[in-house]
Amino acid sequence: MLGPRMERSLELGNMTRVQEFVLLGLSTSPETREVLFAVFLTLYLLTLLENSLIVFLVCSHTELHKPMYFFLGNLSCLEMCYVSVTMPSLLVGLRTGPYHVSFTACMTQLFFFISLICTECTLLASMACDRYVAICRPLHYPLLMRPQVCLGLAGTSWLGGLLVSVVKTACIASLSYCGPNALNQFFCDVSPLLNLSCTHVALTELVDFLSAIVIFCGTLLVALASYSAIGATVLRMPSAAARRKAFSTCASHLVVVGIFYSAALFIYCRPSRIRSMDLNKVLSVIYTVATPMCNPVIYCLRNREVHAALFRTLRWT
Repeated sequence: MLGPRMERSLELGNMTRVQEFVLLGLSTSPETREVLFAVFLTLYLLTLLENSLIVFLVCSHTELHKPMYFFLGNLSCLEMCYVSVTMPSLLVGLRTGPYHVSFTACMTQLFFFISLICTECTLLASMACDRYVAICRPLHYPLLMRPQVCLGLAGTSWLGGLLVSVVKTACIASLSYCGPNALNQFFCDVSPLLNLSCTHVALTELVDFLSAIVIFCGTLLVALASYSAIGATVLRMPSAAARRKAFSTCASHLVVVGIFYSAALFIYCRPSRIRSMDLNKVLSVIYTVATPMCNPVIYCLRNREVHAALFRTLRWT
């Protein structure tokens, strides 16, 4: 008796499995959506322009062929991919209102999103280590941050993000979604998907939580340890001019790390079902839209080498 019932239950589950999701997006009035569409489209194009310019300058000017700018170029490439994963669905939602996205497309977007956010964490930690070696171990800097090491750190960041994303996306895709199918978000994110699952999600939440601890908290601890050592070294410098110069090379990265981790850790270190979805959407806008747009400005605002390279490029054109 038990066997046939279980089979009928499984068949019913297969019949009612969700084949698509509805992204509610930024739920506002049609008039407000039109204004927001113009604003976010402008921000998207500006983000692509800024980061493309950074990549071009780093690749085309030999004086920027240094570890710090190598990582900055990688970060700019990542930001262009990152914003291109989430921004199109945000723009479509603002243009048309809530819209349908297939299960496969949703999982694909989730895969790239997780991969890129994990890669960004490790890249930011690598940049913090680069600044630590430059300020605290300047005599060993050419050896410790030689091209092979920089390539290894960057490659590990990209590959690690892909591997973590494969595991997390596979766990989330294996869950059953029986309905409702409305995601209260403007892209396919982890927490809204867990909210919709009609099966036991303890294992998936455990995987999500452990990956958050290892990736987010681990890389944050590396960044904090690096800047703690940098702060101690800077305070011991006898010259005020030397202290200002050392601080100026780290301040921009520290601001970016603070903005990114403040928003991301709030969500992804609490993987079980978050109630305040409106707050989640605001924080998601910060680290998926605002951060990629602001990073080039923050990094290059007071960077004389980048300014000089930009002026030479403009003069040449």
